[in-house]
Amino acid sequence: MKNYYKISEISKLYGIGPDSLRYYERLGILKPKRDTNQYRLYSLKDIYKLNLICDLRKLNFSMSQIKEYLDCQTVGNTLDILYREQELLKIQLQELAEREQVIKERIDALHAAKNIVPGYITIKTFPRRLCVMEKAYITQDEEMDLLIQKLLGRHEKKIPNFGSQTIGAFLSSKDLMNGISNVYQSVFFILDKETSGYDCELPPGNYLSYYYRGNYNNNSICLKKMMDYIDRRRLTIAGEPFELYEIDNRDTMKEEEFLTEIQIRIA
Repeated sequence: MKNYYKISEISKLYGIGPDSLRYYERLGILKPKRDTNQYRLYSLKDIYKLNLICDLRKLNFSMSQIKEYLDCQTVGNTLDILYREQELLKIQLQELAEREQVIKERIDALHAAKNIVPGYITIKTFPRRLCVMEKAYITQDEEMDLLIQKLLGRHEKKIPNFGSQTIGAFLSSKDLMNGISNVYQSVFFILDKETSGYDCELPPGNYLSYYYRGNYNNNSICLKKMMDYIDRRRLTIAGEPFELYEIDNRDTMKEEEFLTEIQIRIA
């Protein structure tokens, strides 16, 4: 075995670029000697340090942390590093478990949505639902997408996972009753947790519910069916109609797979 290795040999052996090796040298972590032609020669001691650098980099240690450790390497310091990494791994495992739960809930929600039979009117009872909202007169899908992005940017900390976020929009019932479809007066997110930073709430109580699939231009026909139902049963409307998007362009590019629920609060 040789006692010294050139930078090209070390670079190939460890898969580390020459620039990175020179950077380690500037930090004082590696101290290669020079031959008569001023080429760097790395000793076995440098190779030992490179082994440690590679191991610690896999544990996401910064180069300043690595230098600090190598400058004063003891069993005590090694144990401190391992304990610190153990705590970081616990946090990462917890984050992964939470992420896995979010994905599981979205999978379950999509399976449930796929099995919903649209075209039926039911009555559902809800507790109060807190929302964040952007108000605007919306006549195009692109406007809706822009407002959703704006709302997400304003409340990013309250939205841990946009893919599973419940998105809704209040319909412009005046336009819809005049036969103009796909017109809205605001877009909102329903928050998962109680919080002080909300814009409005969907009051607790009974809501008429109607699911439809396909293009959003269908909503004027669907709303008319719900209004006819309300008239026949002499129900009292207690709020503006709104849509909730169970399956939308976050999940599919095929409009025929979209699933939307219209809700109207009744007294």
